[in-house]
Amino acid sequence: METKRVESLNGRLFGTSELLRDAASSPQSTNETVLYLAYGSNLSMETFRGRRSIRPLSQINVVVPQLSLTFDLPGLPYSEPCFGNTRYRQTDEGPQGFLDEKQPLMTPADYHKDRWQKGLVGVVYEVTKADFAHIIATEGGGASYRDVLVDCFALSRNPSEEVPLHPTGQPFKAHTLFSPPRIVRPDPSWAQPSSRYLKLIMDGAAELSLPYEYQDFLKGIRSFHITTQRQRLGSFVFLLIWAPWLVLALGGSKIFLDKQGHYPAWFVALTRAFMSAVWASYDDIFKPLFGDGERTIEDNDECNKESLRRTSRGKDMARYVTKPLSFETTLGGASCV
Repeated sequence: METKRVESLNGRLFGTSELLRDAASSPQSTNETVLYLAYGSNLSMETFRGRRSIRPLSQINVVVPQLSLTFDLPGLPYSEPCFGNTRYRQTDEGPQGFLDEKQPLMTPADYHKDRWQKGLVGVVYEVTKADFAHIIATEGGGASYRDVLVDCFALSRNPSEEVPLHPTGQPFKAHTLFSPPRIVRPDPSWAQPSSRYLKLIMDGAAELSLPYEYQDFLKGIRSFHITTQRQRLGSFVFLLIWAPWLVLALGGSKIFLDKQGHYPAWFVALTRAFMSAVWASYDDIFKPLFGDGERTIEDNDECNKESLRRTSRGKDMARYVTKPLSFETTLGGASCV
């Protein structure tokens, strides 16, 4: 890993098409190794080593000052409202990288998942080029993500030490996959991740001995739970309508993925249209009738009222702006965040 970290300073970006093509046509080139930054469900051994069957050659915990963790990738209402993503941080010196100019400007709210004010915490795996190509193929076949290089700083092996706000020392570069949200929601921070998805991230953080400070932040994020009969009914009807199409899309993702790890353009366009229709039906029909499918509704229903208010305020914005596709609370009290 030490040698690879030094070499990484002269690293170059891989075009996902180029990488997938090389993996298919030049097996020998895939013996090269790549430093890959993981921060979401790929922290978990269950996902990374289990479902994706990746065996990293080495790994190191890091902080990335350029990036911060977000949960702004819409999934499916009532079951998997959102997934983890990254964005470039706005610092005192200005934006480090590019920000999404289409993200609506909303009144700041104290969302638990936005409380982390330091850089992105994750792990850098050293993987073969073939494995990196496999990661891309299982994360949307190159249709969703851009390969980006970011500066990483090694973290202490002692999880009791705090994450530095301004890391010092020699950084190294690692590849990670950046995905702008495929559908821009009125308030990108409103949705809560499912307890299943959040558990994968928390389990991975514990398995990797990430700093306790960061683990405490993850534990403080409130997950989505169905708490009312209206939501349960809405979830049932929603899945009854959309599940067959979802199964078809997921099944097609395996059938139509070619040897180079690409989806045909028509399939990508069809799936984008499907997701746009899913969220349009939720906003216009299911949410008003059955309640919030992105955030837990409190016993006093105040959060649901706030949810509807925010949605109404956001209707003047570009609600259904589609971006490249990717496949991947609490009860009591009056707080909605």
